[in-house]
Amino acid sequence: MKKLLLIFTAVLLSNSVLNAQSTFDKKQVLSQMELANKYFMDKWPDTGKTIVTNKERPSNIWTRGVYYEGLMALHEIYPKQAYYDYAYSWSEFHKWGFRNGNANRNADDYCAAQTYIDLYNIEPDAKKLKNTKQCINMLLNTPQNDDWSWIDAIQMGMPVFAKMGVLEKDNRYFEKMYEMYMYSRNNHGDHGLFNPKDGLWWRDADFDPPYKEPNGEDCYWSRGNGWVIAALAKVLTIIPENAPHREQYVKDLKAMAKALVPIQRADGFWNVSLHDPTNFGEKEASGTALFVYGIAYGINNGILDKKTYLPVIEKAWKALTTESLHKDGFLGFLQSTGKEPKDGQPLSYDKIPDFEDYGLGCFLLAGSEIYKMK
Repeated sequence: MKKLLLIFTAVLLSNSVLNAQSTFDKKQVLSQMELANKYFMDKWPDTGKTIVTNKERPSNIWTRGVYYEGLMALHEIYPKQAYYDYAYSWSEFHKWGFRNGNANRNADDYCAAQTYIDLYNIEPDAKKLKNTKQCINMLLNTPQNDDWSWIDAIQMGMPVFAKMGVLEKDNRYFEKMYEMYMYSRNNHGDHGLFNPKDGLWWRDADFDPPYKEPNGEDCYWSRGNGWVIAALAKVLTIIPENAPHREQYVKDLKAMAKALVPIQRADGFWNVSLHDPTNFGEKEASGTALFVYGIAYGINNGILDKKTYLPVIEKAWKALTTESLHKDGFLGFLQSTGKEPKDGQPLSYDKIPDFEDYGLGCFLLAGSEIYKMK
């Protein structure tokens, strides 16, 4: 009897492990990513078409750059000629360059280089990197480290340095990336933009203390913090295991993930204002997707404990795919561009944000890491 009980217990444990490993249906995850992406590609068949909201902008601005980051993540797990061609057409239209040229310190503008480098790595051609090298080498060889004065810039710019360091086999890119990151972390504002006490980031110097939310808490904007944890995850996927300062990025990713667990909503989303649910307390998809990406990366690579963090991203991915993703691929509950909780409000299932591209990029990044889970 005791032997049978032991066997039964072993079977239950075995099934528990199997269930834990098959939480996500890969085919379903891929189909959800494809659906959302198809909606966008069908809506924007002309990759060079300007984007018109309150004014006209070229299609190589940061919002579109983030979309192409997501598209290349989708292409990595599901290489499809149409995805490569779409990214190539966009890059070719813009002559593999940036909105404001190569003497450009604005990370929002050179965000596009992430995709240019990815396309170069698939099929090397010097023209693809001519502008990127000029821009990033200018940043590398000038003394300023204070360029990333808003935390969104960490995601726009940091992975470009990581990719260039790998491509050129040159640690100078890793060192400059670290110096710029740590300046944002420890020096911008009064005491740096990262608050180690809470494990979260103020968006920029306008929001560090004494600025407070209506409930008296510090202002931690969901998508802003999403940009940082996504940047950390992405950089860690790029740089070698022995790259300098890797442990700093791991430490910060862990701190952020730990801080995000207790403030996740019951429905799986995170609020636009992470510490004040009364200040525009709606669910928000872009920050949530970026948190899924960062945490899923941490689980997949042994940085975060699976038992602790898997339920967090299970809830969040379910929320994104059942409450944000429409049957036609449109994504609801996406906050428009801005820098704080009040921007682009109110949010809803059907409301179209001012730009639809970056939210999709965040969703595709999240899906790519969910797809990789064992």
